[in-house]
Amino acid sequence: MKSLAELAAIREKMKDKVAIREGNNGIRIVVGMATCGIAAGARPVLNTFVEEIAKEDLTDKATVSQTGCIGICQYEPVVEVYEQGKEKITYVKITPDKAKRIVAEHIKGGNVVTEYTIGNSKI
Repeated sequence: MKSLAELAAIREKMKDKVAIREGNNGIRIVVGMATCGIAAGARPVLNTFVEEIAKEDLTDKATVSQTGCIGICQYEPVVEVYEQGKEKITYVKITPDKAKRIVAEHIKGGNVVTEYTIGNSKI
């Protein structure tokens, strides 16, 4: 068993990550985490979004959460980005490197990375 001091340190370390995943900010990043998504690599994608949002100091702007099946298993890992007053963006076949680019260009910069979206013919 860990000491109370060790548990308090773990709690403090994880507090920011929990806030990123439970907030109610203007942008919601939702990662499909059903069995198909996890098998396709959604867990490292989710972790990358959480880490990048924290690293880029975007915790007041965006939250990251997970959901079950989105319904397009052949395109997993699937990430949906919801912004108030805008149409939902669905990113497909996302990797941790693609997640970093989405944070930099879409979440931080405001420009959708269209080559990763479901409507792109290159997928």
